[in-house]
Amino acid sequence: MSLSSGTLGKLRKIVGDKGLLTTQIDLAAYSFDGTSTWKGMPEAVVFPTTAEQVSQILKLATEKGIPVTPRGSGSNLSGGSVPVLGGIVLCTTRMNKIIEIDTANFTVTTEVGVVLNDLNRELTRHNLFFPPDPQSFMAATIGGCVSENAGGPYAVKYGVFKHYILGMTAVLPTGDILKLGGTTVKNVTGYDLSQLLCGSEGTLAVITQVTLHLLPLPPARQTVLAVFDKMVTAGKAVHRILAEGIIPAKIELIDNWIIRRIEEFSPMGLPLEAATILLFEIDGIPEAVDRETEEVINLCQEEGATEARAARDAKEAENFWTARRAGFSAIFGNAPTAFPEDVTVPPSRLPELIDRVEKIAKKYDVTIVTLGHAGDGNLHPCVLTDEKDAEHLARAEEAIHDIFSAALELGGAISGEHGIGLGKKPFLKKAMSPEAISILRGIKKAFDPKGILNPGKIWEEA
Repeated sequence: MSLSSGTLGKLRKIVGDKGLLTTQIDLAAYSFDGTSTWKGMPEAVVFPTTAEQVSQILKLATEKGIPVTPRGSGSNLSGGSVPVLGGIVLCTTRMNKIIEIDTANFTVTTEVGVVLNDLNRELTRHNLFFPPDPQSFMAATIGGCVSENAGGPYAVKYGVFKHYILGMTAVLPTGDILKLGGTTVKNVTGYDLSQLLCGSEGTLAVITQVTLHLLPLPPARQTVLAVFDKMVTAGKAVHRILAEGIIPAKIELIDNWIIRRIEEFSPMGLPLEAATILLFEIDGIPEAVDRETEEVINLCQEEGATEARAARDAKEAENFWTARRAGFSAIFGNAPTAFPEDVTVPPSRLPELIDRVEKIAKKYDVTIVTLGHAGDGNLHPCVLTDEKDAEHLARAEEAIHDIFSAALELGGAISGEHGIGLGKKPFLKKAMSPEAISILRGIKKAFDPKGILNPGKIWEEA
């Protein structure tokens, strides 16, 4: 569709001249997400600063039948913020105020355009801690994280975004503004609509404000590096540590391909000979951290680590974690086309999933590089290909299909944190029954009867 000059004029009246983009060069920046695999050109991008402005935009869009794609920083990896049907991109990055940090009750109320890293820096000043930390935290906004139910390395011990949501303000496509939940950890008042909107990928409502539960900042932290000559062996070590009752704050896995790419463009002291490294962060009171650090090192050695040691100092620890965060950059910077997949299995099945992925790579003669949140069974096998090579691309897509099938056969899920978006629509029917998908469609219809919000995502058209 094409937005009329009258519609553009109404949008400009709502958000002001500086809150509306319409030129092709500006619109192009909002036509893709963090993968750049999918493209969709919007006809306008709006930057509301209040829930009331969001309400007016959605009322107008519903009246005119205009697709609206909610978006934060666009760092997501599933195509979820790509405006495949054109229309309006509703970007929330200017809703960027931290409204209140309640140190007495361990909560923060914030607008959704606040960048996660900025929030954490402010919380540190109050000796507070918000654990969910997707690897894009330097750019990812709170709204995007809530919409995708983001996780990250801390999920093994502390959980994901949904475990910290107490309440929110959200705007329906009709323009109605909802105040959901509250400020208390315990709240059983009707259906938990805040939890329903968390992970809904912008398809049900536009979230404008959230209240999150916080924790005290752990008094001590220690990083441990463990080196393995086989990835499967590393997976077994993870299972052994968890089975012994030790729950590190983070357990991250990086394979040799990624190690070498990182060291090529930004040497950080990673062991080039390692088939796989595991990075652990142990946190808590100092005495417990010291004891668990020793136990993790001993268990890794017992399970076949060729090297296992604590980071020498804070600088080396930060180098290790910077390397882990650089994983996806290393992948996208060294392959014409990359599919960063996201599957999860019960942690005890992680060695089996690793073995299956390695066999799939050989079966289809494709390169699959692997990193992930090993502690909670969330693996990111990234299939490298070239979309200009049709034959190789076809093999890569078959490999992806087999990876999803393997995860489901092992009792897992086709997405742990990236969401379904565009990338996994064809596989939803393998992960959910027709009856369950029908319920999803019914919920969508109840929230968004005209289907204007983030259309074309999650499920294939019936």
